[in-house]
Amino acid sequence: MTLSEIKNSLSTMDQVRFVLPNGERIPEHFHVTEVGTIEKHFIDCGGTVRNENVVNFQLWYSDDHDHRLSAVKLRSIIELSERTLGLEDHEIEVEYQSDTIGKYGLRFNGEAFELTEKQTDCLARDKCGVPEEKPRVSLASLDANNNCEPGSGCC
Repeated sequence: MTLSEIKNSLSTMDQVRFVLPNGERIPEHFHVTEVGTIEKHFIDCGGTVRNENVVNFQLWYSDDHDHRLSAVKLRSIIELSERTLGLEDHEIEVEYQSDTIGKYGLRFNGEAFELTEKQTDCLARDKCGVPEEKPRVSLASLDANNNCEPGSGCC
């Protein structure tokens, strides 16, 4: 989800809700303690220099159970951040602490924002020797007319 997409989604809501990947709701008295941009400038294992930019939201909650962040207020925080920091319309990454600080993607399900799991990956599979995954074919789907030829990838 990008910055413009969250702003559009906020226009359809009154109260903001976030849900963890396991379906558990983040307590309703959460705060958005940071909105910013994170730039990652790195070299992958194949020697390619890369740049990644994300808009970062940090969610946190404390013992002030009366706190509620409205959609209008969150949108105004985002717009202030855009003006002040010059944020661009990048993907959003959410930081949230349970046992440790986790980084999540974000999507909107029509009622709440869902934190989505992020995974690492090799960005240079062709250069570092990671074999391509072969297509999987169900042997049960083969009939008498289907032959499994050497090199066809079916077995």
